[in-house]
Amino acid sequence: MIIIADGGSTKTNWCLVTEEGKKVYFNTEGYNPYFSDEEYIIQSLKENLPTDLDLAAITEVNYYGAGCSTADKRQIVENAMQAVFTHSKINVGHDLLAAARALLGNTEGFAAILGTGTNTCIYDGKDVANNIDSGAYILGDEGSGCYIGKKLLTDYIRGYMPEAVRKNFWDTFQLTPDDINERVYTQPRANRFCASFSKFVYDNIVNIEYSRNIVRTSFEDFFRNLVTHYPDYQKYTFNCIGSVGYNFRNVLEEVATENGMTVGRIIRSPIDDLVKYHLELSPSHL
Repeated sequence: MIIIADGGSTKTNWCLVTEEGKKVYFNTEGYNPYFSDEEYIIQSLKENLPTDLDLAAITEVNYYGAGCSTADKRQIVENAMQAVFTHSKINVGHDLLAAARALLGNTEGFAAILGTGTNTCIYDGKDVANNIDSGAYILGDEGSGCYIGKKLLTDYIRGYMPEAVRKNFWDTFQLTPDDINERVYTQPRANRFCASFSKFVYDNIVNIEYSRNIVRTSFEDFFRNLVTHYPDYQKYTFNCIGSVGYNFRNVLEEVATENGMTVGRIIRSPIDDLVKYHLELSPSHL
């Protein structure tokens, strides 16, 4: 049996493929090695993997994860996975590669992630050929759930929010500006905290124009600071994976078109296409 997994900073989607070809899906939290150390990942896996999962029968784990772009960060995740899947060959790759393979298969093109964080690349049909660093959630991540959430929280603590939205925010979260600063600056996983407010932006109906403007300016920043800096970017279709890109796809498609890109695929999760890639296009290869 083999496992293919796609891990973001918030959630990991797993697919177990049995020897008979049956696919079993399950989820755990996300394991970004910039925010989660080896010990934390091991403990979380032990607590959150399905209790009926036969670890001894799994021969291979192909894990793609957020933050796994460098050898030392991949090693953190690999060590943790090996400690849990003790009978398995462990392959760890970057979630950006997972996105590209899921969106494009063996075809070259442009691929992006718009979830808790942001990432983009030009894919050559096999590997990431060009990647502009997103800057992560403090320095960049334009267009991400965290970026949208930060815009919302900034408006709230500065008093810029329309009054009806501010009241709705308070009724929903009961958070003061001091509470928010405490969570962002003194507690772990501030990226997840900020990104969680993108759902409020999506659900807010008391001032749709305000919410849409936050999303639109976030995507405009995403294109201006990242996408348009790739050479000849307009010759590629715009392909994207992630809950933020999917949930706000109407606005995203508008901004992509305004920047001269034809919209290709915008999907929520890569796991089904990633499983197909491993089983059909490139078996047992990461």
